[in-house]
Amino acid sequence: MPIITVGLSHRTAPVDLRESVSIDETELSAVLCHIHALDAIKEVALLSTCNRLEIYAVAQDVEEGWRAIERFLQDRVGSRARDLAPHLYFYAERASAHQLMQVACGLDSLILGEPQILGQVSYTLIAAQRAGTVGAVLHRFFTGAIHTGKRARAETAISRYTTSTSHAAVLLAESKIKDLSKAKVLVVGAGEMAHLAIKALRDHNVEQIGCVNRTYCRAAIMVQSIKGQTFNWFNLDNALIWADVVITATGAPHTVIHREEVAEIHAQRQGRPLIFVDIALPRDVEESVENLPGVFRFDIDDLRAALDANLSQREAARPHVEEIIGQEIAEFIGWYNSRQAIPTLVDMRRKVGDIAQDELDEALTQLPDLTEREEEVIRRMVHRLVNKVLHEPTVQLKTAAAESPEVGHGYAEAVRMLFDLKPATPEVTTPPTPKRQIPAPRLHRSAQRPPRTGQLSECAMAGAVNSSSQSWPRNGS
Repeated sequence: MPIITVGLSHRTAPVDLRESVSIDETELSAVLCHIHALDAIKEVALLSTCNRLEIYAVAQDVEEGWRAIERFLQDRVGSRARDLAPHLYFYAERASAHQLMQVACGLDSLILGEPQILGQVSYTLIAAQRAGTVGAVLHRFFTGAIHTGKRARAETAISRYTTSTSHAAVLLAESKIKDLSKAKVLVVGAGEMAHLAIKALRDHNVEQIGCVNRTYCRAAIMVQSIKGQTFNWFNLDNALIWADVVITATGAPHTVIHREEVAEIHAQRQGRPLIFVDIALPRDVEESVENLPGVFRFDIDDLRAALDANLSQREAARPHVEEIIGQEIAEFIGWYNSRQAIPTLVDMRRKVGDIAQDELDEALTQLPDLTEREEEVIRRMVHRLVNKVLHEPTVQLKTAAAESPEVGHGYAEAVRMLFDLKPATPEVTTPPTPKRQIPAPRLHRSAQRPPRTGQLSECAMAGAVNSSSQSWPRNGS
């Protein structure tokens, strides 16, 4: 069965479209189970971040799997379904492995080599394991990608001299204000991205930093060491009056700062400009706030211009990272292809084992005076004899399948003929399928927008600050 990928990212889709298909932690398990229940899908894992949504699956058939997942995404987008297909990319087999390993290494990130994505790939596997939607193939697939990401960071400079999304947000703010160090900067949220934003602000010598969060004590802890200011969420308007720059990084599944709220405090700001840098997905700040006089809004798609000056040093590491990816893909494909020999090996061992057991039972009936120890010695001898005889054919068949699917298939057929085994369907379809796009029927359903509330939900992606409150995976690549 082939491994397939369907996704969209910052390279193929604008932020509003990525926002419409984003999946938060509260619904992740249900979404995984829904996709897993589709007839064409046998295993599934889902990677959802600010900059991408990618669904990896083991499918009965490549095109059927692609269509099933695309229909799911179109149904989720609803009335925007007509806009989705051109933004999707499709991979299968080797190309799927290359995509996931590139993602894990940070080669496909908005910020080349950014460190958060590897934790998100790890979280993707953990979430799918919890939902019970991964088996042996995707487990090996993701653990291989995680190992590749760790190798890339340990053996190359891909993550050195890098910056986080939060740091890029601070750089963007610095480019939009005369002197950021003298500005009052409000950070909205108390997860990992908010923590990194505060750290970046301190690195840029910003002295007046405030924090507001749904849970007041978490906001207080965030700024305690820097003697920053803490605002109660129910006094958000006072925080917005105080601030010159607002960096939002919550895990809320809907906007938390709206035009009418900003408009109400506009007069009290006495003409001071207000800059929003929204690095959340779904976005925290309503788009229409930028229509207010003196209010400027930027989101994660505006961060490209704020990339740090060390990009060339990380770009120089790309060929070495690709070399590591090539090595790890070869190892995974070898393991993956060798799985086609498993049904034959299982049947061969079962048949030889049954024959050996019958002969052993017959021999023991003719030796009734054996002691328990003598009988155990004979049983062990037969067991070891079977294993020793079958060891070399097992190794050779798996090696042949790993090196050449066609040769492995021929060997497996020969073993079935020689041992008179019943035909079996291989577990893995071996020919790699190139990336391509396929047409699919369109579904039209009005998208449901979550109700507006004053409650802020926090980020809990891999590596985020632990919280007992409800949270959503996000951040990064």
